[in-house]
Amino acid sequence: MPKFLIERNIPGAGDLTPDQLNAVSKTSCAAIRTIGPQVQWVESFVTDDKIYCVYIAPDEATVLEHAKIGGFPANSVKVIRTIIDPTTAE
Repeated sequence: MPKFLIERNIPGAGDLTPDQLNAVSKTSCAAIRTIGPQVQWVESFVTDDKIYCVYIAPDEATVLEHAKIGGFPANSVKVIRTIIDPTTAE
């Protein structure tokens, strides 16, 4: 199943408190439960004004449906074609 990188423009994301991040996580998990087990949230990276999320989903439409249900922006959704890391150089 494809893996997606989602860019969410959220001004002040880096200033969200642990409680606020907990609430966002709960909202995301609830949206996933609504859609069904074909969607998996892998991880997210919080920067100053954006959150980058990695999801596994059958297609982009499902990723966008998750964003709509959760009330999250999905400013950019890209299919991850491959993953490289330092071991790729070996």
